[in-house]
Amino acid sequence: MSDGSGGAPRSLFFEHCLLADGWARNVRVRLENGLIAAVEPGAEPLAGEERHACALPGMPNLHSHAFQRGMAGLAERRGPSNDSFWTWREIMYRFVDRMSPDDVRAIAAMAYVEMLEGGFTRVGEFHYLHHDLGGRPFADPAEMSGAVLGAAAEAGIGMTLLPVLYTYAGFGAQPPQPGQARFINDIDGYARLLEGAEAHARGLPDAVVGVAPHSLRAVSPEQLRALAPLAKGRPVHIHIAEQVKEVEDCLTWSGQRPVEWLLDNAEVDGRWCLVHATHMTDAETLGMARSGAIAGLCPITEANLGDGLFPVEAFLQAGGRYGVGSDSNVLIDASEELRLLEYGQRLTRRARNVMARGSGRSTGADLYAEALEGGAAALGVEGGIRVGLPADIVSLGLDHPALVHREGDAITDSFVFAAGRSAIDCVWRHGDKLVSGGRHRSRDRAVRDYTRVLERLIA
Repeated sequence: MSDGSGGAPRSLFFEHCLLADGWARNVRVRLENGLIAAVEPGAEPLAGEERHACALPGMPNLHSHAFQRGMAGLAERRGPSNDSFWTWREIMYRFVDRMSPDDVRAIAAMAYVEMLEGGFTRVGEFHYLHHDLGGRPFADPAEMSGAVLGAAAEAGIGMTLLPVLYTYAGFGAQPPQPGQARFINDIDGYARLLEGAEAHARGLPDAVVGVAPHSLRAVSPEQLRALAPLAKGRPVHIHIAEQVKEVEDCLTWSGQRPVEWLLDNAEVDGRWCLVHATHMTDAETLGMARSGAIAGLCPITEANLGDGLFPVEAFLQAGGRYGVGSDSNVLIDASEELRLLEYGQRLTRRARNVMARGSGRSTGADLYAEALEGGAAALGVEGGIRVGLPADIVSLGLDHPALVHREGDAITDSFVFAAGRSAIDCVWRHGDKLVSGGRHRSRDRAVRDYTRVLERLIA
């Protein structure tokens, strides 16, 4: 049999399978050249056919800084004053100051292996580490992007690369700080970076290259306008309104709040992903939902950094869409992102099943379906187990104690809220089975390379 990336057709048989219109029983999924060639519910298993208990579509991870995986847990010591995102950022700058392209590749490969083991099958890599030590340019402006893409190829994860434009240290075009030297580009340099990133990306199946102005504090209004031709037809991602200080600084600079300013000054539409958007007024929330922009929510990182909680309920009532991402990669687990997203709302509202879409609805099923659709759209692809799409599939072991005797939406609820990633058995990406028994086939090599790099960076 083919490994799914090419060659002879083959098939997988699932006793339970989550399709676009809900759960189906006894489903054959036929694969050809890494794509889904047919989906056949109500089938009978064939002799010798690979069989599994349960299949979910792979979850998109719409926001990652892969290199930050190497500093996970290193910023958990309290400083002399109240710690915040801004004190965490200083630790990140010191950590990243020593990293080579080989270091980035090894750390990213480890993160991508863990993403696949945790149920993510495509990643939106919001990549802003572009230059050599001290900010010196590489001969190839996309060398660091090439390292990230190489890591994706090693791990086998789907890639939407989001090279970041980062020019300034704060609102009003403040000059960059020394710790930001490796991030900085002007518009011309960014165009060259984007061209180089596209060249590197051609070697990966179904890779997408988008654009990413880092934030309103890191680009000028003139640059945001100049990005429009480069962004045509691409996903556009931006950090926005993550921190209260950011909102206050934006008000001082422009007289408007960040989301308010962006909606008034850019053609925000369904290609855009507004990452975090934590601190919004009711009017901003409504405006963002009406624009079609996707909310990029990263509950684990937002909790770790003390960011706050996105106004999910009002956003959904206004027709908003969302996806989830692992951001700083302090913990990589698709189900935990969904669980914490709901739990944050429960704690705020002092209510249960807040994100279910109506009476009698399954919270886990609605979370999974909406994060799948919104996350895929944010990454410039489609998600689901459907004919013509890449075979990006996660199987669960229904013998897991939290999943026994579950059927239909009870499987999704129990996976998200009880079992988590420990129930993941196999993961296929583009038809290639990369994870078996919960373990990525390249885990040993990834751990070895990652350990070697961390020994030097942390010493």
